[in-house]
Amino acid sequence: MLSDSAEEPDVDLNSLRLAGGDLLGETWDPAPAEKAGPAARPGPALAVLAAAQFMVMLATSIVNVALPQIRAGIGLSDTGTTWVVNSYGLAFGALLLAGGRASDLLGRRRVLRIGLAVFGAAALAAGVATSSTVLIAARTVQGLGAAAIAPAALALVMDLFPPGPGRGRALGVWGAVSGAGGAAGVLLGGVLTQTLGWRWIFHTVAIGTALVLAALSARTLGLTADRSGTGRFDLGGAVSVTLALTALVWALTTARHTGWEDRQVTLAFAAASVLLVIFVLIERRHPDPLMPPRLFGTGQVAAGNVLMALLGSVWIALFFFLPLYQQQVLGESPLAAGLGQLPLAGCVMLGSAVAPRLAVRIGARATAVAALLVLSCGMLWLAFLSAHGSFPADVLGPSILIGLGLSTAFVQLTGFSVEGVPGPDAGLAGGLVNTTRQVGGAVGLAVLTTLAGSATARATTHHTRAEALTSGYRTAFAISAATIAATAVLAALLTGRESKTEG
Repeated sequence: MLSDSAEEPDVDLNSLRLAGGDLLGETWDPAPAEKAGPAARPGPALAVLAAAQFMVMLATSIVNVALPQIRAGIGLSDTGTTWVVNSYGLAFGALLLAGGRASDLLGRRRVLRIGLAVFGAAALAAGVATSSTVLIAARTVQGLGAAAIAPAALALVMDLFPPGPGRGRALGVWGAVSGAGGAAGVLLGGVLTQTLGWRWIFHTVAIGTALVLAALSARTLGLTADRSGTGRFDLGGAVSVTLALTALVWALTTARHTGWEDRQVTLAFAAASVLLVIFVLIERRHPDPLMPPRLFGTGQVAAGNVLMALLGSVWIALFFFLPLYQQQVLGESPLAAGLGQLPLAGCVMLGSAVAPRLAVRIGARATAVAALLVLSCGMLWLAFLSAHGSFPADVLGPSILIGLGLSTAFVQLTGFSVEGVPGPDAGLAGGLVNTTRQVGGAVGLAVLTTLAGSATARATTHHTRAEALTSGYRTAFAISAATIAATAVLAALLTGRESKTEG
């Protein structure tokens, strides 16, 4: 039992702010008030912030198509190949809450720039790695940078665009780049792998992040006021929840290969449970908790995050299974599999642009429910994939429905997750919604790959390899369709009724 005399360690914010200022060559004013400065044009600033989010999402899927080449290039084992993907997602998902709170307390521009520097440097290290250890470590650090970028960037969008039609359009852009990032990662990964080699996957991310975005953010966001809060950083809460999420995500990803009854997996789940209890106890005692109860007392934050977790469970798995079907069953090259994501990416952009207008016309709840049902129909269509099919017959039609439904749903669920959140907590709200999507994705991918693998194993006895693999993919997509249909029902029940607003 925790004693009152040793509740949790705290961090002196003034010292951290000054240290951050030294890192960036700036003089930091430790006063809690915002820095004054000329007003920035929201358009260019939104473009930079959206590009940063795009790079974060791109990194989640850009290695998927290139895994066979990466494995051959540096001699990865089966486990090592998996962790090239998982190490990024694990660090990203586990550290998002801490990154979001740090951006609220230390300044969002500052945390964003440090995140971009870490992200870009880690991508560069991954591109020159000659061993699996270095590559996996670099991907882990890259996830750390992403955990700082994503919540800080979303909080800055909330600062730039007050509630109203402008924020709706901004979230539409945010949804477009977030959804398109996953599809673009598969596309760009295929193109770069087949033309320049797999190392250019990481070189391109490093150049785009460390050089281009860092320079543009200094130019556009440097003119904006940097919101910073007062209070003590909840280090005990940040450490306990980060370790809990790390143990949970590690257990879920490892269980796909070792089995759910593996001793290490069981111990990791137990550790995650204990650490979450410790986190709750710390939060109840800390005067400035990492997860303040007030965050869930406004708007529809709780409902939005529950729905986003369910959406994430299908979202990440989609970009895992679909390229595998295209390459392993249809026999497409990495380049062809990547180009096959263009229709989906285009529909993501279209759906994100339409979502704010649709919400004005029929209401946010109706828009979210309709989008989720469209997404479910697209997933159900994929549940009838053929082992002797083709891209036009089996993939193109579902991709259109999935792109439209996924992007529109993402915009609305993100809006629910930040609705009514006060400015000082916007970074934390951004970190939370990204956390629920990532953790939901880890859970969904672990469950779906396990079930798909079981279906494939059962079909192997009496069918060809392509037919057995297709059986597994159909199982994954059928369960995904059912999950999203249930999410649509929950969206209708959990989100409040609102009146239609005039555009």
